Amino acid sequence: MLKPSAHTMRTMAMPLGMLVGALFCREMEWLENATQGWLTPLFIGSMLFVTFCKVDARNIRLQMMHLWLIMFQAVGCFVVYYALRPISEVVAQGAMICVLAPIAMGAVVIGGMLGAKVETMVAYSLLCNLAVAIFAPIILSLYGNGTCSVGEILGRVAPMLILPFVLAQLCRHLTPKVGGWVAAHGQISFYIWLMSLIVIIGRTTCFIIDHSEADRRIELLLAVVALVICATQFIVGRIVGRHYGDAAAGGQSLGQKNTVMAVWMAQSFLDPLSSVAPTAYIVWQNLVNSYQLYRFGNNVSEKERSK
Repeated sequence: MLKPSAHTMRTMAMPLGMLVGALFCREMEWLENATQGWLTPLFIGSMLFVTFCKVDARNIRLQMMHLWLIMFQAVGCFVVYYALRPISEVVAQGAMICVLAPIAMGAVVIGGMLGAKVETMVAYSLLCNLAVAIFAPIILSLYGNGTCSVGEILGRVAPMLILPFVLAQLCRHLTPKVGGWVAAHGQISFYIWLMSLIVIIGRTTCFIIDHSEADRRIELLLAVVALVICATQFIVGRIVGRHYGDAAAGGQSLGQKNTVMAVWMAQSFLDPLSSVAPTAYIVWQNLVNSYQLYRFGNNVSEKERSK
């Protein structure tokens, strides 16, 4: 269990990480460019490898909860698009991409810290990313420039999701002592994820600064819509998850999005300004994660004191 000092540190780590990324955004952008865009994938892959070392592939099962969450994404992206289209096409596209985006790679890490069943989240990660890879090209062809393909999306998510999983399972079975050590030190994944967050926030800040000519009213509206969608997805996910005995898994699976993928889809296949919505979503979901870790840590501390 986390000691109060460790709990406080993890709770504050994400807001501080976002602040560092924003303040040193140019340095983060330079670092990402110097590594030719490989820094963030390397962080995410390493983080998932550590987390997957705790997962026994034989325990991974698809559940009805997964199907409900996928249905919410599939139907929800149409609902928010047509609800907001009369207001602004750009805002509608931004909202749609915030719902359509697949589960974040880091959601498994945060979910595990919140007490979620990691196998449940791994199963949804595989299902969700495959479903989005098939479904997104259809959506982006209807409402975007029509050039997206299944291969492009799979090419983005498969290396970061499948490769760490396969390597972790090989490590568990071929070198069980190494795999056991990595699994026992799973907290490493949080700090790797924190470093990736700093880089992502830095890139995000640079994007906003470099597009100062954009309509500020539309940008503000996109940020507000992203906040509402973020809160709604975490709440709905926890409600669905609680029905199946794992509120944390449901909340993180539906609420924590692969915003890097979402920003890429918006900038590549929709109006580029619509990417402000998933950009803002990065901030909102990490504030939610900080609050959840704070609440979870407090509950753990109270239970330990009551013993």
